[in-house]
Amino acid sequence: MRILFFGTPAFAVPSLRALLGAGHEVVAVVTQPDRPHGRSRSVVVAPPVKVAAVDAGLLVLQPDKPVGIQLIDQLSALRADLGVVVAYGHILRPQVLAIPRLGMINVHASLLPRWRGAAPVQWAIRSGDRTTGVTIMQMEAGLDSGPAWHVRATPIGPGETGGALTERLSLLGAEALLEALPRLTGGARPVAQDESAVTLAPKIDRAAAHIDWKHGAEQLARHVAAFDPVPGAWTTLAGVDVKVLGAAAAGSATGATGAANLGTPIAPGTVLRADDVLEIATGDGILRVREVQPAGKKRQPVAEWVRGRGVAAGARFA
Repeated sequence: MRILFFGTPAFAVPSLRALLGAGHEVVAVVTQPDRPHGRSRSVVVAPPVKVAAVDAGLLVLQPDKPVGIQLIDQLSALRADLGVVVAYGHILRPQVLAIPRLGMINVHASLLPRWRGAAPVQWAIRSGDRTTGVTIMQMEAGLDSGPAWHVRATPIGPGETGGALTERLSLLGAEALLEALPRLTGGARPVAQDESAVTLAPKIDRAAAHIDWKHGAEQLARHVAAFDPVPGAWTTLAGVDVKVLGAAAAGSATGATGAANLGTPIAPGTVLRADDVLEIATGDGILRVREVQPAGKKRQPVAEWVRGRGVAAGARFA
């Protein structure tokens, strides 16, 4: 099958490689432009899909946006049978979706219609879902609203981070993609989504990743796991930002180490213990933290940060 592939991040690379490994002809790869990275923004880095495509000797196209007569003519000339979209990063207009003979399908990292949108992995973890998966969906003009060709489910492990789950789903998505392709040409029909069960997974911004210490410890542990490693759940101590990583709920605040010296009630965000771990009071229970990432630095064990900052019981995160 002649396939036109759209994708950008590392999540999309296993699907591209799976198509090539299965003997499909990828006529072109459309990905986002190279971007500056680093604090100085002086180093330009190619997206992972471009790196994989160049290694495979494929034609690579990097439009700023997938619009315009010139691009449509260029894509049409490739005579693709099918378009495959995996985390490309731009919404494709109907004129582009209609170019391949069989239309376009998408590898989406959730069990649609749950978690339509840009960040399904993070929202599934943060919300306490026990199961997630991938959906191979026929693309249409709506946001992740097309009918499903194939679904693969997987449990979310206790404490599994957004980064770890994303990697697992990228591999599961590649498997599901190959399983779905025969259905497109074998007379099967995709299954419409249940519109009454839709939930949305909007793009994660800085505000969404902020830690609200009034929430319970179990909820905050999921919050931390969901945004690890990026963008990182964050809070402030004495006006300085710090990302919280490697966290778990750990008992009642009234029984925490050092709590007797702080009086009651204990304000959410109050440090109860600061040594090889941080124990922090929440709206309901304690959050135990083993790793942090101070602004502008790499992630590090709590003990190292505590020594460097002089953090002690009684300090309070905001």
